[in-house]
Amino acid sequence: MRSRAHAVYVISVAAELAGMHPQTLRIYERRGLVLPARTEGGNRRYSDIDIERLRRISELAGEGMNLEGIRRVMLLESEVERLRAENDELRQAAVNAMAEAERRLPRRDLVPLRQEVDLFSPSSGSGPTR
Repeated sequence: MRSRAHAVYVISVAAELAGMHPQTLRIYERRGLVLPARTEGGNRRYSDIDIERLRRISELAGEGMNLEGIRRVMLLESEVERLRAENDELRQAAVNAMAEAERRLPRRDLVPLRQEVDLFSPSSGSGPTR
């Protein structure tokens, strides 16, 4: 099974999968909205990730956004995704650090036995002594 990032589609197939004309893909590439891989011969190859990106571009354009607006929105979406992943990593690191700290520290809900034992002196017959 190949990865979603593996570039296998020629421009005509990518355009068809994305629902647009091949020339539109060339325009998007010139504007930096999509960066297809290149073969040794210089031919463009698109991945599933590229196709998803092209569909997102089409969706934003359909909402009336110009190409510069689309570029900015996609940069922001990418940054939000990166920050979410970083936030998830930091949360997990905090959880791990707290678990490690709790493992290393004595339990505070337990009281040492010597503080809770009442000693009775059989010789005195009196109550507990401490």
